[in-house]
Amino acid sequence: MSAKDFLRRNKTTIQSKMTGNRQLILEKCYETGIITEGDHINLSSINKGDEMEHVVKLVNNIMGKGEKRCKEFLDLLQKDEAIKEALPELNDILLKYTPSLPKPAQESSSTAKTDDVGQDSNPKPKKDDDEPYPLKSKPTGLCFIINNVDFKDNKPRLGSDADAERLAKVFSWLGFRVLMCKDQTKDQMDQVLKCLSSRDVSKLLEFKVKEWSDHRFTELQEVPTHGDAFICCILTHGNTGVVLGTDKEHLAIKYIKKMFKATDLSPLTNKPKVFLIQACQGGALHGRVVLPNVQSDDLQPASIPEEADFLIGMSTVEDYESFRDPNRGSWYIQTVCKRMEEGCPSGDDMGTILRRVNNDVSQMDGWMEERPEVIHKQMPEIRDTLRKKLVFSPHSN
Repeated sequence: MSAKDFLRRNKTTIQSKMTGNRQLILEKCYETGIITEGDHINLSSINKGDEMEHVVKLVNNIMGKGEKRCKEFLDLLQKDEAIKEALPELNDILLKYTPSLPKPAQESSSTAKTDDVGQDSNPKPKKDDDEPYPLKSKPTGLCFIINNVDFKDNKPRLGSDADAERLAKVFSWLGFRVLMCKDQTKDQMDQVLKCLSSRDVSKLLEFKVKEWSDHRFTELQEVPTHGDAFICCILTHGNTGVVLGTDKEHLAIKYIKKMFKATDLSPLTNKPKVFLIQACQGGALHGRVVLPNVQSDDLQPASIPEEADFLIGMSTVEDYESFRDPNRGSWYIQTVCKRMEEGCPSGDDMGTILRRVNNDVSQMDGWMEERPEVIHKQMPEIRDTLRKKLVFSPHSN
C-alpha cells in the first residue's frame, strides 16, 4: 500500500493520536525537510482553531505534497525516538503500514553504448553558448531597492524592511553596491528609475537614496557607477501589470522594463538586468489542488534585440495576491535570498535558482485571518530573455 493511501485510510485515527503533541511533530517535520520554511512559518503562526484543527492542517499539508513526503512522514513517526516516546499509542497503527516496494531497475542491455563516456581523455572545449555573462567589474554592479512601506490611508507593509535588509546582505555579499529608496510615490519611482537607466547617475544624490554599509543603510555619499550587471528589487503593493507608489498611483511593469532596454546610448546594453518584484498582481487567491499519486551559428551576432538580457522574477502571476509575513518578510523575497545563499557559492545560475524558488513557494500554504479553514497558494513567475547563463559569485570583503 502506498504511504498516501495508508495516511488517507487512517487519517482520523492518526490525527487524534497526534493531538497534544502537534508542536513536537511540526518541529520534527521542519528539521527533516518534510515541510518547507514557509510551511513552518505559516503552520506555527496559526492563532485560531483548537489543537485538532492545527493537526489536520499539518497532515493535509503533507498529503498535498505527494507520495514521497507522505512516506517520509510515516517513517518519521515510526523511527524518531522522541515521537515514539511521546506517542506510544501510534505504534500499533503504524505497524499495519507496509511500504510499497520500488520497481526493479531495468538491466543494462549488452548492446548499450559505451563510447559516450571515458573514450576521450581530452575534454571538449566549452561552447560559446555555455559561457556565462562576464562579471569582472568591481563592484559587480548596482543593486537598487525600492522599498515602499507606508501608503496613504493604508496599513504599512510590515515585513518589507526585513526583505530589503535580506536583499542588501545577499547582493553586497555577491559584490554589488546596494542602494535603496524608501516610500516612493509613482512619480518618484519613475524619476529615480530613469536616472538609473541613464549614463549619468550623479542625480541620484538629489534623491533620498540610502546605501548599505556596515550592515545598515546609511546616507549615500559618493556617486555610484554602473558595473557589469544591474539588479532592481521593487517591494510594494501592485495590481495586474503594475506596481504602486505610496500615493497609490500605478507604474506599469512594461514601462519600467522599457526604460532599461538596449539602445546605442544605454550603459546597460549587452549586460544582464534582473528585476525582482514583490507585489500583488491582483486580488485573486490561488486555490489548492491536491495532485493524484503519480509516479545558431557559432558566430557571435553583431547586434541584439532591444528586449534582450532581462530576467524578471515576479512574486506571483498576474491577477493574484502574494503573501508577506509581518515579522519575517515575504515568502518570495525570503526564499529568493535563501536559494541564492545556497546556490551562488556552487556556481548555480540565476535561472536555475529562480526555478527552485518557484517550486519552493508553490509548496507553501497560506491562510487568511477571516477564513483560516481555506488554504491558499502562491505561484511566482519568471520572465526571461537572457542570452547566457547568469552566475553570481560571493566576493570577499
